[in-house]
Amino acid sequence: MSVPILLVTGFLGAGKTTFINGLLQADHGLRIAAIVNDFGSINIDARLLESATDAVIGLKNGCICCSLQGDLLRTLKQVMAGDAKPELIVIEASGVADPRGIVDALMDPVLWRAARLDSVTCLVDAEDVTANPERMDDPLWQAQVAAADVVQISKTTGLAPDAVAALTGRLAALGKPRVFGADGSRQELTALMGFAAAASEGAGSMRVAAADRFAVLEWRSDGAVPMAGFQDLIQALSPALLRAKGFLAFREKPGRRFVFQLVGQRATLAPHEGAGSGCELVLIGERGKLHVPAVRAALEGLGG
Repeated sequence: MSVPILLVTGFLGAGKTTFINGLLQADHGLRIAAIVNDFGSINIDARLLESATDAVIGLKNGCICCSLQGDLLRTLKQVMAGDAKPELIVIEASGVADPRGIVDALMDPVLWRAARLDSVTCLVDAEDVTANPERMDDPLWQAQVAAADVVQISKTTGLAPDAVAALTGRLAALGKPRVFGADGSRQELTALMGFAAAASEGAGSMRVAAADRFAVLEWRSDGAVPMAGFQDLIQALSPALLRAKGFLAFREKPGRRFVFQLVGQRATLAPHEGAGSGCELVLIGERGKLHVPAVRAALEGLGG
């Protein structure tokens, strides 16, 4: 019997990693293989799931997490070739990707003998679309929602109930009757699965070419940066940023590292207990708004 695949999609910062981490840590008893397809070579999301730097790491319930290495089909074959065959495969699509490309790859008839696409879940950031209503007119956002069998609303805390209800209504009007999370809850894994027929029919016909739309800056430094200087730089850059994430070391906090996350105008900084030193940062913005050479120079100035 072929192993079912759950594809998780959603715009930048929608909460895909948090969602998948919840699946991996739940008491369902399934052996899950999670494949993280992040944007950029610094695979922050996979390492947050792993809390390690290895390409493949063991988790509870016999689960594993691995970063996407090159071709998706080759990575899937490596996962399936392990000693313990997974009972479910979860693939995280990049927040800048039209998931239809992954759906098409998963339609490979040879692959379906061993693993088959069962369901597509799209994370929708309620805070983001409430603060930025124009997000729902974004062709990439629309393509990600159109591909989904299930929509999971995230980040409803602090929002007015009527705002969340309006979002749920908009999603239903887009032909999405299975919308979960309006009350802040996370749906059980069984409710996300069982849509193989719909997935095999193509999960929507919309295709969006987004590769040239975004600019990405990947920056590493062996040293630490001044906290105030970094905060000032990010504040200046925030209008041009859609997403930023990484690991940071600050001169004021020797021997410690922090996880930095920014989605739109929301930024968080939290202690990180994992291995590693120095700084690793990924910044993503619209091409033409995020001027990569100038920003890189500013970051190098902080790290110098």
